[in-house]
Order: sequence, then C-alpha cells, then structure tokens
Amino acid sequence: MTKAPSSTVHSRRILLTGASSGIGYQAAVRMHRAGHQLVLPCRDRSTATATLKKLSEETVQHQQERSPVSAPVMDLADLESIKHCADELLSIGKPIDTLILNAGLQYTGAAKAQLSSQGYELTIAVNHLGHQALSIRLLPLLDAGMSPRVVVTASEVHDSNSPGGRFGKPAGLGDLTGLKTGAGFEMIDGSSSFNADKAYKDSKLCNVLFARELARRLSLRSIQMPVLAWAPGLVIPRSSGGFFRYSRRYNEWGQRVFSLVVRDVLRISESAENAGALLSRLATEQSLNTSPFSYRSNRLDGPGQHRFEEANISKEAQDNNLAKSLWEVSAELIGLPTELPPASVSQC
Repeated sequence: MTKAPSSTVHSRRILLTGASSGIGYQAAVRMHRAGHQLVLPCRDRSTATATLKKLSEETVQHQQERSPVSAPVMDLADLESIKHCADELLSIGKPIDTLILNAGLQYTGAAKAQLSSQGYELTIAVNHLGHQALSIRLLPLLDAGMSPRVVVTASEVHDSNSPGGRFGKPAGLGDLTGLKTGAGFEMIDGSSSFNADKAYKDSKLCNVLFARELARRLSLRSIQMPVLAWAPGLVIPRSSGGFFRYSRRYNEWGQRVFSLVVRDVLRISESAENAGALLSRLATEQSLNTSPFSYRSNRLDGPGQHRFEEANISKEAQDNNLAKSLWEVSAELIGLPTELPPASVSQC
C-alpha cells in the first residue's frame, strides 16, 4: 500500500478537475471528509449532478457540518466553456488556495484523431491546452489564496526510459511543428500518422514542461506559489468509469485482459483510492510547499507496493527552451497573453 505523507490539515478552498471518477473522485472524497471547500468543474450538468450526489452519499457520515461543494459546468475540450466557467468563478470572487489540474483523457486504440471544439487534437486539448487556459484565467483567485499552490497530474510515461514509457512510440514533441499549425493538427511533432497512445504520452510531457514553465513565471512575481507535478502510477479501477473508459471503446476485451493481468495477477497497478489519498495530500500538506517546482512519482516497489518520492523528470522535460516555446505556442492557440499579469493582491 502506498504510504502518503501526513501532516496537520487546515481547511482550504480547492478547485479540482477530473473529479467525477478515478483518482480525482477519490481525492475529492478525502478532502471533503477533511472539511475542505471544493469546486469540482464537470463537463456537463448531468455529470455534475451525479458527482455531487455520489460525493454527498459517500461523505454524509464523516461531517457534522458540511463544507461547501460546487460543481460548475466546464468542458476542458472547449475553450469557450473554460472561459465561461472561469468568468463565473471570478465574478463570485472567492479565493482558491489549491488548483489541481488532474483531468486526463486517453483514447488509445482509436485509428483517427478526435478534435476539440476549436479543432485541436482532443488529448492535447483536454490534458494540456485546457489546463493552461484555466490556470491563467484563475490566477487572480490563486493570488488571493492562502499559501496558494498548483498541483499537476502528469505521468511517468512522459519519460521514454520509464517502464510505461518504453512500450510503443515514446513521448517526443520535436520542434512543435504540428502544434504550430493550429487547428487541425493531429500530432504535436507534426508526424504524418496519428497515434493515440503517443498523443497521450506527449500530453503528459506537456504537463511536466507546462508545470516547470508555470513555476518559473510565477517565481518572477511577488507571490510565492509552488507548482507540484506528480505521477500517480498505473491506476486501473474495477469500475467501468475512470481513466480507461474511453480506451475501452476501441479495444474492450484487450483492455479487460490487460487490467486483469496487471492489476490482479502481477499486482503492479495502483488503486484509485491510494492515488487519490496522495493527491489530497499534495493539495493540502503544508510541508510540501517548499520549492517553486517539484516532481514526485508513485513508483512501483514490488507487487502491491509503491513508494512515493521526489524523482527526476526526462531529459526532454528538462529543456528550458522547449518549455518556453510550448508555453508561448499554447498561449497563442488558447487566445491568452504569453506573459502572466503582475500579482494583484498581497499574499494571505
């Protein structure tokens, strides 16, 4: 079982993407039980209603006085939806203490690329572009937060030398040729053939590069705001939901056999519950609020055993010029300035 760090937890207001299932939902359960105020954007109203109902039922016996939970509609595949949600939150004006960029999309097995509302390859649009847009738009609320921080869910597959990164085509962004072409691109590096598995790995490399560049840019402002990136390990829930729900559409039996072998026979996967506990700690534990950027990985130590520790990122993820270029090209695609605005308030 993964051992999560422990610390005294003070109530925080936390916005978490990807809270309707999997790791995000398990983190939301734990944070709600601990008395934190949660904002859980969901892609549509029915998902939001179902998430709030399920969360209420699962946490009803753990609180004498309920902490506030809201679930505004926000589709990470639509930049206009992100803007609408962010504008609503800005109009309400309540500070955000932790922003968790956790939602992830993978549709491995698909032969053709799917596109977002703005015409960008869907994996990159949801996992990277949407999160960059959201974080920039919500920066004023983070500025007003208590010891604010940003948590980014990445993956070991961003590194071609990691166990998961070795299988199939490795992550690699090239010189961003595809991304630079704008609407209609299928692969960031501009390769001619679409590969859904590589697109996911590329998006996780984007997550680490984005986190590093965000941390660098935030460090130039007057408010301390660390960025914590992490890899949860291979998480395969037993439910029909969760991370692999889209990939199952293209190879259901292959995914079922893979899950059975990896989770139940070899026991090398992590549970959504344990990974969710780690994410909730990253969002709330004060002792982790130490450096502008950090990366931690929930690494396999043996069958059924994981070790959560600081880790090295891939060589490509350490490329400062690539991080800067990715940020600037992405900012242009999402229609936002490349430079962060100055801090608007004094830190709490």
